[in-house]
Amino acid sequence: MSQDTARRVLRIEAHAIQDVLARLDATFDRAVDLFFKCKGRVVVSGMGKSGIVGRKISATLSSTGTPSFFLHPAEALHGDLGMIARGDAMLAVSYGGETREIVALLDALKRLEIPLVALTGNPKSTIAQAAEIVLDASVNEEACSLNLAPTASTTVAMALGDALAVSLLERRDFRHDDFAALHPAGSLGKRLLRVDKVMHAGEDLPKVSPQTAMPDAFHEMSAKKLGMTTIVNADGTLAGILTDGDLRRLMEKHGGATLSMTVAQCLNPTPLTVKPSILASEALTLMEKRRITSVVVVDDAKRVLGVVHLHDLWGLQLV
Repeated sequence: MSQDTARRVLRIEAHAIQDVLARLDATFDRAVDLFFKCKGRVVVSGMGKSGIVGRKISATLSSTGTPSFFLHPAEALHGDLGMIARGDAMLAVSYGGETREIVALLDALKRLEIPLVALTGNPKSTIAQAAEIVLDASVNEEACSLNLAPTASTTVAMALGDALAVSLLERRDFRHDDFAALHPAGSLGKRLLRVDKVMHAGEDLPKVSPQTAMPDAFHEMSAKKLGMTTIVNADGTLAGILTDGDLRRLMEKHGGATLSMTVAQCLNPTPLTVKPSILASEALTLMEKRRITSVVVVDDAKRVLGVVHLHDLWGLQLV
């Protein structure tokens, strides 16, 4: 049955990763240290399936704070070697360690003084012997029933690449904001978007002073079309807010007398506020939980920076 085959494949690949985990040692730390101290880019190279794995490793490194690019070894032999510069470091992915296109690059790497880390299943291979550091990615068997197609070996290589990238991420103290800066689009970018990137600010911010007459406050709320206005003190700090709901309740209680009041007599002095660094998704959760449509963004001194509206966050499709 196909399920039996799937279980066997997954079992073999899981065991292969466990085997690598068991033999992980200080060599891995040395590889992380080498790439961390690299002044240039981490150049990743490999042929065939190893090349595909190498492209993914390079992409993960780049997206987590370690500048990297993938170099096709065959193309490097026909001019692309010029992409490498002194100060770079190379990660060569080759299970057998004898990929002739990479072997042909070894002299050039030495001439350019490019430190080499070999990710290989053959620590005695030509590429491994030329490398400063060898990461052992050997497996007892491939998950392929013929024990031929790269399966368990590519899984192990991919996992070791991820381990390198995450170790470097932590070494660099790479944070949410850094990640968001490198992922401005797509679902990852949306998940990491901060409210200061989506709030209404400047001329778009509804704002009046506590001394403002209520009719003028109505005009500001209508003009800015957020169903509310902030009430801001002379020093820029938040005095409170006034919403459409507040107006309805005031009219029910005071009738036409509301029009003769000032905003200071009508405001809500304790509205929900958030800091500009909060994630937009967190703000959305807060607003839905509190059943409110707007939240004021303030700094540590309670100065008003902007307003985030529920409909804007819904439009981002954050979930």
